[in-house]
Amino acid sequence: MNHQRTASVISTPSQRKSVDTTAASLMLLFCLVLGFQQVAIKGVAEDISPMVQIALRSAIAGCLVVLLAYWRGIRWDDISHHWQPGLLVGLGFAAEFAFVACGLTYTLASHMSVFLYTAPIFAALGLHLWVPGEQLSSRQWWGVGLAFLGMVIAMAPSGAYGIDIIIGDALGLLAGLSWAATTIVIRKTSLSEAPAELTLSYQLSVTALLLLPVSALSGQLMSAQFTSMAVASLAFQALIISFAALMLWFTLLRRYRASQLGVFSFLGPLFGVLFGTLLLNEPLSINFVLGGGVILAGIVLVTR
Repeated sequence: MNHQRTASVISTPSQRKSVDTTAASLMLLFCLVLGFQQVAIKGVAEDISPMVQIALRSAIAGCLVVLLAYWRGIRWDDISHHWQPGLLVGLGFAAEFAFVACGLTYTLASHMSVFLYTAPIFAALGLHLWVPGEQLSSRQWWGVGLAFLGMVIAMAPSGAYGIDIIIGDALGLLAGLSWAATTIVIRKTSLSEAPAELTLSYQLSVTALLLLPVSALSGQLMSAQFTSMAVASLAFQALIISFAALMLWFTLLRRYRASQLGVFSFLGPLFGVLFGTLLLNEPLSINFVLGGGVILAGIVLVTR
């Protein structure tokens, strides 16, 4: 009975349809929320360190996803069946946000938004190499080339930024690479057919179990100041970003074609740059604007 309920949350490819107005509107909202993610972390970093924010929001959202998974019929047998790939995607997810947390102490939120979203490029390369049927077309190879050219331009030394910004940008690239690695693991393992709630519970739970002790041992957790603004930001990250937004994404993936939904991914970094500039007064150098534009053009070519 439990397996019947679990199977009911997975849609077969034939059931997935083209993106309509509803899906487009929801994807716009999804990208808007994710674009605000780095600003939400950076904005209260003086009260609660980014590492502590990510650890706490993962713990809160993880509990909610586990409860949802139980309600949807997922039991211990399902969890134990996928524990090996689940551990891998959890480690990748934890690494992604550990790099984000460390990177935001060096670079700008707008920069982190752009470099984090290089993930589709790395994922496309990995899928091309290791997953049959996922080989890149000539147009997509042009997109990969454009994206890497954009990275070189955006990370080129500039008088407007110091070495700290370059270090943070590099950590942003590592975060994007970690994100791509989780995508490849999911695609190549039994998690490709597992319920989204199960995969997300692995990601959030492992992240919380790893980053909470690190935050405590480093003293960052004890030094956190839970001001009203910090609590509001943490609640937004846990409930809206880590729980609601990611569940929305997985729900859309079950109903609509992933290739068409992926086109909207380039809106995330655009919103991130916009929010970072307007809300945090972050400066933009010419080479970053040009490089970011080239990166986004490459992402569009790869995911279109």
